[in-house]
Amino acid sequence: MIKALERQNRFLYNQLRFDDILKTEKNNDKKVSFLKNKSFSLSNNQLKIIAMAAMTADHAAKELFPSSTLLLIFGRLAFPIFAYMIAEGCRYTKNKRRYFLQIFILGTFCQSVYFFAMGSMYQNILITFSLSVVSIFAIERFFKKKDFLSLALVVIALFSVTFLCLFLPSLLKSSDFQIDYGLLGVFLPVVIYFMPSKKTKIIASAAILTALSFELSGLQWFSLAALPLLFLYNGKRGKLKLKYLFYVFYPAHLAIIYLIGELINFFS
Repeated sequence: MIKALERQNRFLYNQLRFDDILKTEKNNDKKVSFLKNKSFSLSNNQLKIIAMAAMTADHAAKELFPSSTLLLIFGRLAFPIFAYMIAEGCRYTKNKRRYFLQIFILGTFCQSVYFFAMGSMYQNILITFSLSVVSIFAIERFFKKKDFLSLALVVIALFSVTFLCLFLPSLLKSSDFQIDYGLLGVFLPVVIYFMPSKKTKIIASAAILTALSFELSGLQWFSLAALPLLFLYNGKRGKLKLKYLFYVFYPAHLAIIYLIGELINFFS
């Protein structure tokens, strides 16, 4: 009788220990899962918001606070992030023609307004990205179809980009015509698009941004600070649908900065 009770107590003790072990393992699994879920990353939306803030700081510094070096440094983050997001947009868009036209038409509209307001022919960043998108789609078509028409389109696209970036500014020396960020700026989204992995995209971006920094010098070197942010990109859009936010924000922030500048000049 006593031995039977001892065996029963031993069985209950082992059962309790087994239950405790299972609970501990479950808690550990939950902790690991929690840590995985809490690992820091940035969505497409978050990166675009950072880029918009940097772009606003950059334009505000140039037009309103020319002596503010910190704003200009922060502004260097905008171009690399937007270039990466343009490549992502080309990859995920369902309508390539519409995607190109949205960027090109808005860029042309802003450029026209800027020309009539300021008399400047310096091309805005949307014109740069329009050339990037055309190049991406032309090269992609050639890789898929490999026919004469596709080859001709690639040659026309690359020749046009080279002409606009390198030769036309020389022909229009009397004006300030220039493609923003030049040939390297146009091809940054192109190279990012055709790289096979995030790691190679970041490495290629670093190489082009370094070359661009040697070309432009000065504060442009701070554009490399965008690379850690791009490394945190998780490939997801984000919870909110902010597809058209940038298309509204870009002309709106330029108009507001311009009006503030005019008011300052009027009252000074």
